[in-house]
Amino acid sequence: MKIPTLTAFSFFFLLSTVSAQTPPQARPAADAAVHATAADVSADYRLTPGDKIRIEVYRDAQLSQSLQIRPDGKVTLPLLGDIPAAGRTALELRDDVSNSLKDYITNPVVTVMVVEATPQVVYVMGEVQKPGTLELINGRLSIMQALAMAGGFTDFANRKDIRIQRKGAKGMEVLKFNYKQALNDSKEPLQLLPGDTVIVK
Repeated sequence: MKIPTLTAFSFFFLLSTVSAQTPPQARPAADAAVHATAADVSADYRLTPGDKIRIEVYRDAQLSQSLQIRPDGKVTLPLLGDIPAAGRTALELRDDVSNSLKDYITNPVVTVMVVEATPQVVYVMGEVQKPGTLELINGRLSIMQALAMAGGFTDFANRKDIRIQRKGAKGMEVLKFNYKQALNDSKEPLQLLPGDTVIVK
């Protein structure tokens, strides 16, 4: 009578041992995506200081360079010297480098790749409740969203004369925004770009 009981116990023991040795399932791909690189940035992504890029010149190892965009928005290449990079897309920078190299190389073939992008943020300062740094949502953030995320205005804010400082390939430009007028405007609100500084007086 004890033999069947012992046999059943041995069977369940072996079954549990096999289960314990079964390799665990692979983690979801989402875990690996946590540390995604900037290689997946969109084609209209505009370079910012701190971005790491790779400029490849076909069949020219000396001109091909891995670079980081300096705080002044420029990179330095052999033969060409300093080239503005911040505010441009990778394609725009590629075309600029390619055109500049035509003085030295016949039909240069250039590729610009974003290796690592800095966080896409904007800055809100002045007469708002929570001044500081805001991260762009999926690469997009309107001026209205930024003001809301900054907690709205203080009692002293001039809502008709908000300034946006934007550094582009041609230098610093200042855009003006009228919040009160925008409330009654059916157009899409002004979209901020990475590195923009919103100043509420």
